[in-house]
Amino acid sequence: MRRALVAGNWKMNGSRAMAHDLTAAIVAARPDKADVLLCPPTPYLGTVAAGLAGSAVMLGAQDCSEHASGAYTGEVAASMLVDSGCSHVILGHSERRQLFGDDDTRVAAKVARAHGCGLKPVLCVGETLDERRADATEAAVARQLDAVLGLDGIAAILADLVIAYEPVWAIGTGETATPAQAQAVHAFIRERVARVDAARAADMRLLYGGSVKPANAAELFAMPDIDGGLIGGASLEAEPFLAICNAAP
Repeated sequence: MRRALVAGNWKMNGSRAMAHDLTAAIVAARPDKADVLLCPPTPYLGTVAAGLAGSAVMLGAQDCSEHASGAYTGEVAASMLVDSGCSHVILGHSERRQLFGDDDTRVAAKVARAHGCGLKPVLCVGETLDERRADATEAAVARQLDAVLGLDGIAAILADLVIAYEPVWAIGTGETATPAQAQAVHAFIRERVARVDAARAADMRLLYGGSVKPANAAELFAMPDIDGGLIGGASLEAEPFLAICNAAP
């Protein structure tokens, strides 16, 4: 089975002291059942990068601009993230799509820019509650995927792409897709990618992000097409996050 990837998305939470202490605790625990990626808020990238030095834990960011540089006050260029020590960047998170206007076209442009600068994109896709109730889950996920799968140079991008399925209705609500529900969408995603590159689809890491906790992580990760998790609230404390990492098969 593919080695799992567990990514901690701290969102807009914490402080410099929290970033330092949490990073130190995770590094000291030396989690080895999964590859681990920490994605702190941008101001704390330097603090976390310093704490990760010499460890196998990777550093990621939560977003980047689709622009290379220029007069875009408040934006962060992908090249700046590389310069800060990042190897990955989360793109298309549901909160970015819903609250900040990141539509499919913009997310695809960010994926292209990030990959062109040497970052591995973690592409988030998922349906709202209304879309699930309308039996439109696959249509919503396909639309978000196809915007990226249609990019020029997609063969090279797929070599580094990670996809995270995050049902919007299960983020921060305490609701979680059942393992069977999550597996069904993950299998759909893998099949959709296989239409472009079957070999890469078979090896691609697909993460589940939707209220993953120590109590449900093992059952989710046991599904054949779930290769790890994109963890939100449970990544803000070392103990539950490490428990999730250790639930990897």
